[in-house]
Amino acid sequence: MNKNNKNIVSIEDRIPKLKEARKKKANRRLVFYTTIFFFLISIIVYLQSPLSEVKQVTVHNNSFIPDEEIVEISGLSEKQNIWAIDFAAIEESLENSPIIDKVTVDRKLPNTVAITVQEKEIIGILEDEEGIYFPVLESGELLETIEHQSFTGEAPLLIGFTDKEYLAKAANELNKLPKDILDLISEMYWQPTEDNKNNVLFYMSDGFIVQSSIRDFAEGMTTYPSVVSQLDPEVKGVIHMGVGVYFEAFEAEDDEDAANEEEPMDESETEESEE
Repeated sequence: MNKNNKNIVSIEDRIPKLKEARKKKANRRLVFYTTIFFFLISIIVYLQSPLSEVKQVTVHNNSFIPDEEIVEISGLSEKQNIWAIDFAAIEESLENSPIIDKVTVDRKLPNTVAITVQEKEIIGILEDEEGIYFPVLESGELLETIEHQSFTGEAPLLIGFTDKEYLAKAANELNKLPKDILDLISEMYWQPTEDNKNNVLFYMSDGFIVQSSIRDFAEGMTTYPSVVSQLDPEVKGVIHMGVGVYFEAFEAEDDEDAANEEEPMDESETEESEE
């Protein structure tokens, strides 16, 4: 038995490189676990340090609500941890604003939060009795809290709408119009009468006036380009869109007014002519 033991040779002695390979493998494991350890420590230190606090909040795509107001509604502050922010809650609070449709909140490392908003469609601009302009949403909601003096070039100017019910009807119909036709409308006047409270006038950017009704005017206005194409562009007037469509030129009205305004001859001149 002892004789056989003397003849046994260790594998490590017969293959010296195996021992060295095992040592290298153990060293690699040690380096790997050490790296993981220090990486985790670094994360903990980072999360507990000012480096993880919000340093900047950026706002994108907003036209009507100032950046400062959006940041205020969001509740974000520069002392918050960027990894502890409830983005879903921020998006929900911002979407409660009547002008904001959708919101996306993202982290921009190392310490920036980006808020991207999508505002609702502004279908018209209401001019009040004091000459102040307020945006009107596609739902007909008037944003009285948002005042802007340069809206007139961005959407049709709505004048005379003192009744919110009819304002909502007008906005609903305007929202149905194709953009190319909506862009042709410069001003829209509500001119109710005792017999017809739905009467409206559209002042078009090409010089024509359209008389129609608030009820379903979107359907009739879709034919506007084809109607105008049959008219002389040099002769402006009123296009009546009701049960039927007909054109009334301004020139005929001007001639009639001129005839009515013609002064009668003086009686003395009449007597002289008789003599």
